[in-house]
Amino acid sequence: MPDKAMQKRMGVRNGTDEDAKKVFETFSQLGFKVGHYNDLTVSQMMALLNKASQEDHSKSAMFACVLLSHGDDGLIYGTDNSIELKRLFAHFRGDRCTSLVGKPKLFFIQACRGTDLDSGIECDGVGDEETQRIPVEADFLYAYSTAPGYYAWRNVANGSWFISSLCDMLLKYGKQLEIMQVMTRVNHKVALEFESSSNLPGFDGKKQIPCIVSMLTKELYFPK
Repeated sequence: MPDKAMQKRMGVRNGTDEDAKKVFETFSQLGFKVGHYNDLTVSQMMALLNKASQEDHSKSAMFACVLLSHGDDGLIYGTDNSIELKRLFAHFRGDRCTSLVGKPKLFFIQACRGTDLDSGIECDGVGDEETQRIPVEADFLYAYSTAPGYYAWRNVANGSWFISSLCDMLLKYGKQLEIMQVMTRVNHKVALEFESSSNLPGFDGKKQIPCIVSMLTKELYFPK
């Protein structure tokens, strides 16, 4: 949560505790060893992810990170400042985190990517191989709560639309379907089942669509 100066500029993120609770429960059920960290400065975020990238992941099948904060296009906020997301992700590149080479690295980002609002539009219905060289940026999946430039909605009682839908779909389909099939269902749920309700001028009746960017080189299923 931002400090007082940041709160004045960015606002308190009511509902984020519910998001954190859902994330912890969901990823625990999927078999992840889960760590939970609150109210970090930018330098603390960098240090934490650097430390995680240097751990021995040789016995791990994958790595996942969920970020819940304020943001802007390409940026995420700590309690004191903002940082480019790519600087956080870079710790896990293949040339910097060798024990995760060839393994999925999943990042889920619940944060605004700008201030644009989406008014929506009416529509009708709705094996063993030889050693290979792979790109250092391979095997990443980035799941953003909203499209570039857009606001990300959050309910003060139930948490954000994206994290709520992500956790629901992971619990329902995570051990049955491939990850991109799961994320398509997340997109569908956010897009069709949510719409803002606000007394603020221009903020009522708005929609949202998550943005999934995949550099995965293999299909991904969570263990049953």
